[in-house]
Formats: sequence, C-alpha cells, structure tokens
Amino acid sequence: MTYSYTQISQYLTCPRRYRFRYLDGWREKDNRASMLFGKAFEQALGALFRHEDPGQVFFQEWSACKNKHLTFGERDTWDRMLEQGILLLTRFCQDNRVRVPQPRRHLQVKVVKPIGGGRDFVAYIDALGELNGEKCLLEWKTSSARYPEQPAGLLSLDPQLVCYSWITGISEVAQIVFVRKRMVEVQYLHTTITEEQRHEFGALVEDTIGRIESAQFLPHSGIRFPQNACNTCPYVGFCLGQQELAMSALVRRPGADDLGWIDELTY
Repeated sequence: MTYSYTQISQYLTCPRRYRFRYLDGWREKDNRASMLFGKAFEQALGALFRHEDPGQVFFQEWSACKNKHLTFGERDTWDRMLEQGILLLTRFCQDNRVRVPQPRRHLQVKVVKPIGGGRDFVAYIDALGELNGEKCLLEWKTSSARYPEQPAGLLSLDPQLVCYSWITGISEVAQIVFVRKRMVEVQYLHTTITEEQRHEFGALVEDTIGRIESAQFLPHSGIRFPQNACNTCPYVGFCLGQQELAMSALVRRPGADDLGWIDELTY
C-alpha cells in the first residue's frame, strides 16, 4: 500500500469522506477555476526556472481551460485571472528571492519513505532550492487572500509542511504564496520544523493508517454555525442521501474497485 499527505489529511478531516473518495472512487469534477489556475501557474513556474518563457507557458496552459465550463469565485473571470497570473509572474521575477538550481532534478521531486509492513509514503515536493540565499524546501501556493503571518511561528504548524519535513528530513521549509487580489502580492513565508514535530507526525501517520486499514470510516460532521465544513464538502450529498447533489460535484473514475491509494497533486 502507498499513502500520501492528502490521504491522511482527508481521513483526519472526515473518515466517511475518505471512504467516498479512495474506496468508492468518487472525485471532484475538474471545473474549479482556482484549482486549474494553480496547475497552470505551476507549469509557468517550472518554465521560469528552466529559463523558458513563463508568460507564454501560463497563457497556453490557462487557455486550455477556457472552454471547460469553469466555476469561478466571486469577482473572478478567465480574463481577470489571466492578468493576475502574468502580474504575479512579473512580481516574482522582479523580487528575485528564490533560486532552484538544476530545475529538472529539483522541481516536482518525488520522495518515497518506507513506513513498515510493506507500506510506503509518497510525496511530491514542489521544489528544493533557496529563499534569500538559504537552502530550504519550497512549496508553491496560489490564493485569493493573504496567508496570516501572526502570531510568530504560525507557519510551523502547517501540517503539509510538517509532513514534507518528516518525509525528507529537511528542517528549513518555506511557502511562496501567490496572492490573487486587486493588487497582486507574493508572500515569502519561512519556518523551521523541529525533530519533535517530525516524530509526532510519524506517530500520527502510523495511527491513521491503522484506522484506515481497520476500515473505521465513521463520519465527522462539520456542522457548526456560522462555520460549516460540511457545507463546502463535495461529498455532503451522500451523507444527506441526496444523490443529485453529489452528482453535481463529483464524478466516479473508472476502475474504482482497484482503490486509488496513490493520490494526485492537489491545489
């Protein structure tokens, strides 16, 4: 069996949701503009570090999404997001704070960690490079809002960064956040993950996998007003017994009986 951060995260959010996705084979439809924008933008970043034309690559990748009946966020349009992507690339180049040497080796780095019992844990690291001249693990994020920076040390609690530090053994990690707002912004967020945090995450992985393999898929209801995690969950139609609602957000992939243990990248 092969596990990933997204699988662990999905199970901890709601075991029933995990079952719908990984065992029953239901996946969200690829029509969210923000997700496809992230994929296109990541391709452009790869081109930038390979000394190719990032603007052209972004335009090509984003243009391929134009006729996919995208679901846009409030105030977003295809043209507006195109402009934001180009402005973010320009700002990032002007800042010149990130380096990725040997980009063909150090972009989208696949890391596999044996975790016992014939199991592996796999992660795809966005980049291994430098921020402000300091070597670190790099993670790209695209967002419509700034990431919080206070209180100090908040980033060290990010579970994805803790996971990537655990699987690679790299303490210094950073998130580069490309913020799509009226005036675009690039945030350069850096933190250090401790050995204790890595040890705790390893224990969490072991415990979670034990629950998954024991077929414990009890639902975790996210209803708590005014915050409502269930309301934004694409699988809520199944929990409410409303098949039509579920089908409007999900599509079942072929071969679901084989179980989708290896997760694809998410944005």
